[in-house]
Amino acid sequence: MVKAVVGANWGDEGKGKITDTLAKEADIIVRFQGGANAGHTIVNDYGKFALHTLPSGVFYSHTTSVIGNGVALNIPILFEEIKSITDRNVPMPKIKVSDRAQIVMPYHILFDQYEEERLGGKSFGSTKSGIAPFYSDKYAKIGFQVNELFDEEVLKEKVERVVALKNVLLEHLYHKPLIDKDELLETLHSYREMIAPYVCDTATFLENANKEGKTILLEGQLGTLKDPDHGIYPMVTSSSTLASYGAIGAGLAPYDIKQIITVCKAYSSAVGAGAFVSEIFGDEADELRRRGGDGGEFGATTGRPRRMGWFDCVASKYGCRLQGTTDVAFTVLDVLGYLDEIPVCVAYDVDGKETTDFPVTHLLEKAKPVIKKLPGWKCDIRGIKNYDELPENCRKYIEFIEEQIGYPITMVSNGPGREDIIYRESKLK
Repeated sequence: MVKAVVGANWGDEGKGKITDTLAKEADIIVRFQGGANAGHTIVNDYGKFALHTLPSGVFYSHTTSVIGNGVALNIPILFEEIKSITDRNVPMPKIKVSDRAQIVMPYHILFDQYEEERLGGKSFGSTKSGIAPFYSDKYAKIGFQVNELFDEEVLKEKVERVVALKNVLLEHLYHKPLIDKDELLETLHSYREMIAPYVCDTATFLENANKEGKTILLEGQLGTLKDPDHGIYPMVTSSSTLASYGAIGAGLAPYDIKQIITVCKAYSSAVGAGAFVSEIFGDEADELRRRGGDGGEFGATTGRPRRMGWFDCVASKYGCRLQGTTDVAFTVLDVLGYLDEIPVCVAYDVDGKETTDFPVTHLLEKAKPVIKKLPGWKCDIRGIKNYDELPENCRKYIEFIEEQIGYPITMVSNGPGREDIIYRESKLK
């Protein structure tokens, strides 16, 4: 059985927590896209962690963690991350890395920084992790696959060819120091030594596991609105954030994915630039940011304060539809307990016309939120295990959101820990 855990919005929805919770009953957890540019925050028996490349089920000794072919693999960061968890008494995880995964090169990170610098005020708000240059090279067919590390002739020829190309840009566009091809080759040799014990044909491994009836969790990074095709282009990431890409990025058949758990926050937040219709500012945003998440709403990778907003039914309905949602996991609901009234964005006003359809970016940037206010519940809901025990206004809030987005909310997260989950039967089919 293959299940996907993906985000409905801008990322930061709480996918790590949901994956960590579901991994208890899973055998294999797969990262299928993205790189170390976004983080998943996990709170469990070992403590609080921010993961960037490792799948969020890595804390269970019975699971195998797979880095799929669709991932932007920064090898040193992967090994720093493994050390960061084993240094805190987490057992050494079982890890398999796809021989078809591509490598984030040192120059990708430099080019990311140089381009943001060159663009100045028109930059994309990159995390400067090398992601856009990495995927540019992948599709320009000048990227380095993991398997190429193990063929010295192929490696030398490719380094020579690619460095010649990169140095033209460094010299004439960015006016920065050139790449030394011998140094780069030495770096790739060190990567080879580090990664060698973990490399395998992960697509065949997953196919066999699926035939044996193992439970496989696909873990997505970011959310629908950061997808390069269906998101707020160009303020998007560089790999597809959709569950359907999970089949490609892991090497599975599309019909293998039987359940798609799409994670929605009970309010909205975003890191980075781009249209954000329900965004709030000033003291209102500061208060929500301070109370939000576990220890506040700050990016797990960058530490940047997240942009805050109220729940956006238009964006979330769209996000769930594009993901092919079977179940919605509704997170950080406990954070809203301080509010007398809870605003919800139920529609957009674009040039005086109301719509509940998510528009393209240039129209999105003109959209104003149509707000409906729901009564708050004014109490702490952490520790509640049964849906019927939630305050009436809290249940009404969940049911209102569910009706607006049109997808069944079957998991409600009311705290940061892996046990802080309420399962519910939805009336929606």
